[in-house]
This record gives sequence, C-alpha cells and structure tokens, in this order.
Amino acid sequence: MPERAGIRTCVIALDVGGTSMKGALLDRTMRPLTTLRGATPRHRGPGATVDAITRLLHELASEAVCIGVEPVAAGVVVPGIVDEPLQRAVHSVNLGWRDLPLAALLTDATGLPVRIGHDVRAGGMAESRLGAAHGFDDALFVAIGTGVSAALLVEGRPFRADGYAGELGHLTVAAGTERCPCGRRGCLEAVASARAIAAAYSARSGHEVEGAEEVAALVARADPVACHVWERAVEALADAFAACAAVLAPEVIVVGGGLSRAGGLLLDPLRVALDRRLSCHRRPELVRAALGAQAGCLGAGLLGWAAADADPTAAEPAERVADRVGGAL
Repeated sequence: MPERAGIRTCVIALDVGGTSMKGALLDRTMRPLTTLRGATPRHRGPGATVDAITRLLHELASEAVCIGVEPVAAGVVVPGIVDEPLQRAVHSVNLGWRDLPLAALLTDATGLPVRIGHDVRAGGMAESRLGAAHGFDDALFVAIGTGVSAALLVEGRPFRADGYAGELGHLTVAAGTERCPCGRRGCLEAVASARAIAAAYSARSGHEVEGAEEVAALVARADPVACHVWERAVEALADAFAACAAVLAPEVIVVGGGLSRAGGLLLDPLRVALDRRLSCHRRPELVRAALGAQAGCLGAGLLGWAAADADPTAAEPAERVADRVGGAL
C-alpha cells in the first residue's frame, strides 16, 4: 500500500499471550514507534479476551493519530491452533476459544485489514527475516516458556499443516512420568518447559521458586537439586531436537522463549547432548534467538504489512533492521 504524499504510515502489531498482550506500532522498516501492553482476561472467557484485543487495537490506533502516523493494517498473533489460510483461531486451551473467525471479527471492529497468525510461527518468521535464522532456508524455531512450541520453515516458508504443525511440546520424551497440561504423561513440555523446571525443583527441594530463572541461578551455583532438574530438561530437549534433526534436517535450530535467557547455561550442554544423539544426520547449528520477547510482535508486524500489501524490509537490509530493533519492544 503506497504512502500518500505527506502521510507516514504504520501497522499495528499485537502479540496475544495467555496472561498479557504486547502491542506496537511499526513503520515500514519494522522500527517500533510506540508500544503498549495489556492484560489478557482469559479467566473471564473468550468473549472478554476478544474485547480486550479490540480495545488494545483501538488504543494503538489512537496513539498513531497522536504521533502523526496512519495505521493501514494490523497483524495479531495468538497461541493455540490457527488456520492461517482461513484466518480462524481454531482452538486455544489457554484462551478458551474454538473455531473463532478472529480476523473477520477484528476487521469489523477496527475498520482495518487484520491478518491473524500463530504466535510461534510468526516469531519463527521474524527470526527468519530479521534475526538468528536469517540466511537459512530450512530452520526450526523453538520457543521454550510456559509451554514448548516450534515453527518449521522449509525453504524460507512456514510449514503449517492446517495449523497443527509445531506442537513439539507434546512429543513424548519421558513416557509414564509427569502429567502434561494436555492430559498425557511424558510430554516434552511436562519436563523441559520453564514451568515444568520450576515445578520440578520446588517439588524435589521443598523450596518454592517462582520460575525457571531462579533454578538457572541455582544451577550456576552448583545446587545439586537444580543441576539434576536442569540436566533432565536438557536431555529431554536433546531427544526432541535429535528427532527433529532425523526427520526434518533443519540447518539451524533457534532457541527462543523465556528459557533462552539462560544463554550458554542451557545451550552449551544442549549442544553436547544433541551431538551425542546424531550420527549420519545433518548437524544443525544451535543458536539463541536474536529477537527475544520481541519475536511475536515483530512477526505480527510482518503479517500486518502483508495485509497492507507492503514489504516492510524493502527500505533496508534485514541485518540492519535486526540490529536496530534489538531490545526496543
């Protein structure tokens, strides 16, 4: 969508999580012009969540007017199963909706073209265009946070499988052990998610921790219980990544999500454990995500510019865009 003379344009980008939403106005170079956050009222039902999304989109549109830019489209990314071709939010355990025509509802509510997508697939696309997977044709982006999910890019394009692809967190890696929120036992998410790591340490040590970051700090101090829990999570992730290497053969595995903030404490032993499991396979590079918590919002921005028929990275190389947006959202 070409800019009218004298009028700067932007898109609204919104990353909807289970507890909070992160929004931004992004210009054509993917630079954030302003950011907003809001709570996700999931406990009040799916209708309340859609209303909250709509309110935040309106707030961002109003903010655009205040700073002298015109929003031309919006991208919204959500968790769960998303059918991007049909633009429907098929199912989300966290948000409680089923078969919701979310893009159409938000377009009607805002008067803007709205394109929806899956949060992790959008994050993977952002890492592919702007971040750690840039320059790789075949990549796996794995977000490890409250849950574990993945996005597979094949020849630079996301593999969707009607929205069902990427549920790496529900690969069985420890049969018969901890129960997963999905109802089964032994899922990767039940062993190696940030939530699972914190829960396992609290149960084994008798000392309640708020999150996996506390466990990581204890690992750095050689706490034996923390080290045991951490090693178990690393081995489970290595099992899952080795399966991906055998079947999908990605050139690179990009680790994102909250657990990636542990950096070398996670990635160094994970590289060793993964290497032990591979023989004739392609050995993927294992790297930390470059965009951090911004990935979902930037991915939503890419969807927004696609809805506006614009190329957000045409103005400058992706490497320079990634350098500038780092830490900005």
